[in-house]
Amino acid sequence: MEGMTERIAAAGYFGVTPDLYHRDGPDCKDDGPTRRNRLRGLTVIKDVNATADYLKGNRLVNAGRIGIVGFCLGGRVAYLMAAASPSFSAAVTYYGGSIFRSWGDGPTPFERTAEINCPIQGHFGELDKNPSLEDMHKLDAELTKYGKTHEFDSYPGADHAFMDPHHVGRYHAQADQLSWPRTLDFFRKYLVDAAPERAVAS
Repeated sequence: MEGMTERIAAAGYFGVTPDLYHRDGPDCKDDGPTRRNRLRGLTVIKDVNATADYLKGNRLVNAGRIGIVGFCLGGRVAYLMAAASPSFSAAVTYYGGSIFRSWGDGPTPFERTAEINCPIQGHFGELDKNPSLEDMHKLDAELTKYGKTHEFDSYPGADHAFMDPHHVGRYHAQADQLSWPRTLDFFRKYLVDAAPERAVAS
């Protein structure tokens, strides 16, 4: 996540990444799946809203032009926040898994599609099982049903986590090289107009 935040900054944006696991404490030794299973939709929304509020309070940031991008779990969060918060002007989801499942009480991100407040871009690996291409088509149909501006791309030969260079066997250079410029073009379109300051939470 630090690497992706640096890529956002290198593109000229003010980038921040919330720590969704801060409630576990610095000495937590639980593995990733265990920690992830403790996440709840309401606390994730609270944490990302706090991040957006931090950006809005920074004089370098145009509070009306904030975007969000997420990968895997973060891709799910980006889709969720596009519906749960009016703070975002653009959302990009990379292989957001479990969008059709709820974390605790409340509706799933998919069930909140009608509430989406901003354009969404999605990137999917054709070999991925969560989300699968079938899931991508289901999301596309739901967004179209509610008239939500969106664009999706899928990448042949790419699996889940295709943007992660640390994930042995999953990183897919071609998908990275194709998808990242599309992400930046999307943010440029929806975040950059006359204002010189921009911000992205990842």
